[in-house]
Amino acid sequence: MKLRTLIVDDEAPARERLKRLLAQNDAVELIGEAENGKRAVEMIEERNPDLVLLDIQMPELDGFEVIKMLTRPPLIIFVTAYDQYAIQAFEVNALDYLLKPFTRVRLDRAIERANQEFSKKADFTTKIDALFQTLNRQKRYLERVAVRHEGRIFVIPVNEIDWISAEEGAIYLHTKDRRYLVNYTLDELDSRLSPRAFFRAHRSAILNLNRVKEVIPWFAGSYRVRLSSSVEIDISRNRVKELRQIIDW
Repeated sequence: MKLRTLIVDDEAPARERLKRLLAQNDAVELIGEAENGKRAVEMIEERNPDLVLLDIQMPELDGFEVIKMLTRPPLIIFVTAYDQYAIQAFEVNALDYLLKPFTRVRLDRAIERANQEFSKKADFTTKIDALFQTLNRQKRYLERVAVRHEGRIFVIPVNEIDWISAEEGAIYLHTKDRRYLVNYTLDELDSRLSPRAFFRAHRSAILNLNRVKEVIPWFAGSYRVRLSSSVEIDISRNRVKELRQIIDW
């Protein structure tokens, strides 16, 4: 049985080279190619590939964000230029990667390993979850967040986020004019957003410090903040001291 395989890379020459190399491997059947992260998510959900050769460094929606948008990721071989942090995360979690430029021998070896994994019928999601935990520990802060809205995928730069809320088990990202449901947990976002710009107001809210317009004294020594959008968010008592140190009021 051949692995139904999808190529994802924003550079046309890189896709063409992969297609030539894959054409020489009897273990795969190429079912398509995507030129960006948004199209990758759509094609993975439409075609349900067994294997994806996924470039990491792509504009707007990178490889990690592609995975985050998927409910159940397929087997993935990561394709990357030199990135010591990403490579360390792959190795820690026993995930295969191709370091550009790679040889046909190295590609064939990665596909053979993918075939072995596929035959085990193992749940790849567990490895992906562990990968994100490793990336979180590396403190690589998000620059953008991918969201779904009305059947489309939007990429929101983090500096456009006003605040983030947890409501009945769902996580919403709020911007100036609307809110979006995201796949991250609040704890994941708390660890992946730069503490220079974002502050955990309480267990159900994170706010963008650059959107704080006013700090309002509240009941019994508590406080709340008013954002530039006029939204008011309570600050838990055990977080007030840290906010004072950041804003210095």
